[in-house]
Amino acid sequence: MAEPDPAFWRDKPVVVTGGAGFLGSAVTRDASELGADVMVVRSADYDLREPSATRAAVNGAQVVVHLAANVGGIGFNRRNPGPLVHDNMAMTSNIFEQSRLAGVEKLVSACTVCAYPKFVDAPFREETLWDGYPEESNAPYGLAKKMMLVLSDAYRRQYSFDSCAPIVANLYGPNDNFDLEDSHVIAAMVRKYVEAKERGEDTVTLWGTGKPSREFLYVDDASRALLLAAERLETSDAVNVGVGQETRIRELAETIERLVGFEGETVWDSSRPDGQPKRFLDVHRARELMGFEAKVPLEEGLERTIASFREQTAGAAA
Repeated sequence: MAEPDPAFWRDKPVVVTGGAGFLGSAVTRDASELGADVMVVRSADYDLREPSATRAAVNGAQVVVHLAANVGGIGFNRRNPGPLVHDNMAMTSNIFEQSRLAGVEKLVSACTVCAYPKFVDAPFREETLWDGYPEESNAPYGLAKKMMLVLSDAYRRQYSFDSCAPIVANLYGPNDNFDLEDSHVIAAMVRKYVEAKERGEDTVTLWGTGKPSREFLYVDDASRALLLAAERLETSDAVNVGVGQETRIRELAETIERLVGFEGETVWDSSRPDGQPKRFLDVHRARELMGFEAKVPLEEGLERTIASFREQTAGAAA
């Protein structure tokens, strides 16, 4: 199991777009601890949909880790298909072109598991990435992110520009977005179960049927994978970054319910969408090309996430 090399990162100018966000904060922390000179690019300061702002953001960097995105859960995706495809395509296009023009040595641009077709055999293998259309609620976001792989390959062939676009599984962990309107599945479940227990409620209502499956990657593992990609991944081919383990949504809910200590009933609202039926990754290529393997077991990561949310709510109440 490989670890990032401090010698690679020491005093290296690094830009992390979205560096104040969920995954970005972890990458910023880890790169800084390895000795890198990290600049965090926030949307309030740099509108990456604009070429000039993007150029200003990446000037002077040797490594760029691109994590900025317009992103949310199923509900957010259904309400915002236009901005999801426009904003993410614009940011990706500008990051590649302006990083190339600025002389960046390595660009790591995080792609998403949402880029995979809706109907494809699981675990998802990189070779099947182009075998169909993504799940409809995720398609505008997933296809915009999928263009990272096209840009990486095209810029490598045209300009010898060194970039990669690892495909990252569903993330979770402390400091996630726990907003019920826009959060992903684990953050939403954690909030619902914790609040229901604290309020003494008898039921928790969850979206869908609970039948689909997902793969969940702890945020610190994802950060380590992206740093390893900067050091070791010298291809524009798709590379899956995940755990390689399938978890049913219903089983996930039961685990969170037990860890929280909620003793009421879980109600599944089947009028709400399930999203993609099955989603988990074949992760052999990441192990072979950059020595990455996930460390944090799901239950341990869930315990940390629940504790983080409880600390947040306690702090807000105080």
